[in-house]
Amino acid sequence: MSSDLLILNSTDLELGLSPSIGGAISHFRYKGPSGQTPILREGHSQLENVLEAGSFPLVPFVNRIRGGTFSFRGQQVTLSPNMAGDPSPLHGDGWLNPWSVDRADEGSATLSYRHEPAEWPWAYEATQEFRLDGPVLDARLTCRNVSDRPMPCGLGHHPYFFCTSQTRLLTQASHVWTIDERVLPVAQVPATGRYDLTDRLICGQDLDNGWGGWCGEALITDPSWPFEVQMSSPQARFFQVYSPPTGGIFVAEPVSHANAALNAPEGDWAMLGLRILEPGEAMELDMRLEIRATA
Repeated sequence: MSSDLLILNSTDLELGLSPSIGGAISHFRYKGPSGQTPILREGHSQLENVLEAGSFPLVPFVNRIRGGTFSFRGQQVTLSPNMAGDPSPLHGDGWLNPWSVDRADEGSATLSYRHEPAEWPWAYEATQEFRLDGPVLDARLTCRNVSDRPMPCGLGHHPYFFCTSQTRLLTQASHVWTIDERVLPVAQVPATGRYDLTDRLICGQDLDNGWGGWCGEALITDPSWPFEVQMSSPQARFFQVYSPPTGGIFVAEPVSHANAALNAPEGDWAMLGLRILEPGEAMELDMRLEIRATA
């Protein structure tokens, strides 16, 4: 964990934050009768790579931009790849930059990041607010356009959960996008069969897809855990799941827009969840993780 590790506590939970490593969650643990149990993936003893974190913020867009290029009101925007071996940049800037600690106490903290115009040609300010209350973690991600012209924007949370062969995900969504070999959307199809998320085993499922028409809630259970996880995100209409075939972990992301939405015509952006923020305007995306003790 990084040298600036920030620890928050409640009666039931411990949260570790690494502001300098992408404003990431370094660990999140349940404090039960038999000791602490990890809820999210934990990295090495020192968190040096955000891709080893338990969760990180997605701002000012989520998932991929096809080929790193999109157009907005007559301007061509081109972004460099930010993941080795992937030509399409993903997840924006926030996860790849240090955040500042604006305030912190025993059970809550606020982190911030300011982006100055660069390849992403707009200035914005992002904040993360974390609060522990008993068995509940509330995380709010906010982005404010501080440039002098409209800016497209999207937000997401990227938690990695441990999983076993018995881990189940219970949620509902109406449709899903199939993907190509570059993890880019190909076709929108009903969320049935292989893509049905209604009370399914979720570990080792070889999924890396985005769902739309998401209900905003998900229940994650495993008989080997001393708890179950109730996730909710009232603003999120889209949901991304990454479940590698090797198992061990999976990702369940509440996100505000669909994968590669910036590559669609602007007239489709609202349907795909993208917002256009006027100068001074902000948007936010909440994620609540309620950790319920089980017998």
